Amino acid sequence: MKPIQVGLLGIGTVGSGTFEVLRRNQGEIRRRAGRGIEISMVADLDVARARSIVGEGVQVVGDARAVIANPDIDVVVELIGGYGIAKALVLEAIAAGKHVVTANKALLAVHGTEIFAAAAAKGVMVAFEAAVAGGIPIIKSLREGLTANRIQWIAGIINGTTNFILSEMRDKGLDFDVVLKEAQRLGYAEADPTFDIEGVDAAHKATLMSAIAFGIPVQFDKAYVEGITQLGAADIRYAEQLGYRIKLLGITKRVAQGIELRVHPSLVPAKRLIANVEGAMNAVVVQGDAVGTTLYYGKGAGSEPTASAVIADLVDIARLQTADPLHRVPYLAFQPDAMSDTPVLPMSEVVTSYYLRLRVADEAGVLAQVTALLAGAGISIDAVLQREADEVGGEGATSTDLIILTHNTREGTMSDALARLQQLPTVLAPIVRIRKEELN
Repeated sequence: MKPIQVGLLGIGTVGSGTFEVLRRNQGEIRRRAGRGIEISMVADLDVARARSIVGEGVQVVGDARAVIANPDIDVVVELIGGYGIAKALVLEAIAAGKHVVTANKALLAVHGTEIFAAAAAKGVMVAFEAAVAGGIPIIKSLREGLTANRIQWIAGIINGTTNFILSEMRDKGLDFDVVLKEAQRLGYAEADPTFDIEGVDAAHKATLMSAIAFGIPVQFDKAYVEGITQLGAADIRYAEQLGYRIKLLGITKRVAQGIELRVHPSLVPAKRLIANVEGAMNAVVVQGDAVGTTLYYGKGAGSEPTASAVIADLVDIARLQTADPLHRVPYLAFQPDAMSDTPVLPMSEVVTSYYLRLRVADEAGVLAQVTALLAGAGISIDAVLQREADEVGGEGATSTDLIILTHNTREGTMSDALARLQQLPTVLAPIVRIRKEELN
């Protein structure tokens, strides 16, 4: 059978990895796909560099639209990234009847509904395994491997940059700003790390997993997003003393009122496997009603790990290209006419437990005052830890840190209570609130 012809848009880190892995493992991939898969055309603004990577026998152009216009190209692989030109090119490729493979989580999280509808109308596939957790096959697991299950919740470490920073903060007792500079020096963080450290990248990925798990449209605008920039070394240390570790989690959960979709730092019990995922690694925990708890762990970024996912999508397309479009695996796991309008809950309606740190005056009656206010708001306390004054400010210090763990509370209720606590004259600094996830 004639090899499937692939056009590559962008040959940076992931594109070059895709080309190399496909070349190196061509025989193995052909045995699995039932036909060859060849990258026959590459578009990149740096034509000379692209030619140096692919060598002879591959057409290299500077205009991505030349790839889309080529009638010999069966599949377009979009590795440009971003919302702008990438969206236009993906829609043009679909309109031209090309199947699309993309690693662009931002594009799909924001414009996925439009893109999937266009692909369905044209009868072509849009595959995006590489968009979430790099080389971990979490999309295929959710769409196919766990299809018998009613998914209850997903919690994932799905951004390697932030996990590296949090691991270093815990291991070395350093504050965020110091570790961020080191992460940039080592290449774990971009020169502009905003999407990573503010939680946006993780929220893009959580949005896609939520849609697949629960059969709802992609709704990035409904996600609650909070990054790690405000975390201090003291909170990581206190969490450790209480038997927890702090991780930036992407969480989506089915509850009676709707769907939770949120990204934020979370205290996770140190005994949980996901709490022990260190460095730039990724991990996703999925809870299904039939299978129970499953864990997916591996490299969430990098040239060849992400290429592994891109090529897996190419193999799927090679196998299914001639199949009736109505009998292919749906883009978001559920049949398009069976998608749910279950609402994504506002963060104020989410129920979880909390870690609170209050810098308070070191005087009699303060603890009683704080706990009475929380009790009046209906917030139940699980544990209290008060640091000695010399641990916080040295001998003779007039303030101390009060650490409180709560039982489950509605976020809106907690926000109102914290606003009242903050007004107390004995509360001397902004209160730190970190959500706590037991992941039972």
